[in-house]
Amino acid sequence: MTTPRGIRVLFQKEWAASERRGLLAPDPRVRTLCRVIVTYPEVRHIGPDRISLDGAADARVLDTVARFLERQQWLVKSVVIE
Repeated sequence: MTTPRGIRVLFQKEWAASERRGLLAPDPRVRTLCRVIVTYPEVRHIGPDRISLDGAADARVLDTVARFLERQQWLVKSVVIE
């Protein structure tokens, strides 16, 4: 059995408030972003500030998802691969 891997998301100041709910926000842009992320078969689930991937996920997949998130500068300040 492999351990899950993840990506933690740090949000821009205006999105960091707890009532905004991060990646679970009802904003249509965030919902579209999550729809794209879940197209990767390695993605297990999405939480308010993290994305869990299967432990067997290739490092390139994690890097691809992290880079995709980093380009969303309206939402994301930085990402941390765990």
